[in-house]
Amino acid sequence: MRSPTPPIVSSAPQKCSSDCSTWLCRLPRANVALFLGLAISGLALDLLTKAWVFRLLGPPGARDTWWLWDGYVGLQTAYNAGGLFGMFQGAVHWLAGFSVVAALAVLYWFFLKGAAFDRWLSVTLGCILAGILGNLYDRLGLWSDPPMYAVRDWILLSYQGHHWPNFNIADSLLVCGTGLLVWHTMRADPPRSDSPEDPRPE
Repeated sequence: MRSPTPPIVSSAPQKCSSDCSTWLCRLPRANVALFLGLAISGLALDLLTKAWVFRLLGPPGARDTWWLWDGYVGLQTAYNAGGLFGMFQGAVHWLAGFSVVAALAVLYWFFLKGAAFDRWLSVTLGCILAGILGNLYDRLGLWSDPPMYAVRDWILLSYQGHHWPNFNIADSLLVCGTGLLVWHTMRADPPRSDSPEDPRPE
């Protein structure tokens, strides 16, 4: 009696049924996970630390600075109705609109323009997106009732009586991400005309 023939299972990856799915299947999953992981964890860390420090110290002026390293590093709450380093004060709604455009640009660059195929760009854009979303949350007034359209800052750096403008985790992620982007751009090899183009989503 002939034994039943086991079914043949192909080891080749299954093709996706639609054009959109085919494009998504081509994206490197490790880089996508890295990008989304940094964006989500960075956003969570920013919002949680803001909530904790403001609950601990209250609004600006309610309590004295809590020095972690006396005279150099401390916790001090502040509201910023402007941009980075306090620029463009009072333009919070314009800055919120710019943040939305910037976040969409990052997603477009990552998913549609091929940044997902670069590990360093995945790290860089993940940090930048987390920073954008963290401050956008505050600028939209989602953290208070009634809404207060200002970014919550709480990190204070000082040296010999000179204070750096208060900032937060989102600001740090934006600065680090932008610095990584500049570094990546400076060290990137120029494109060669005789080399085949990298695969990109159609």
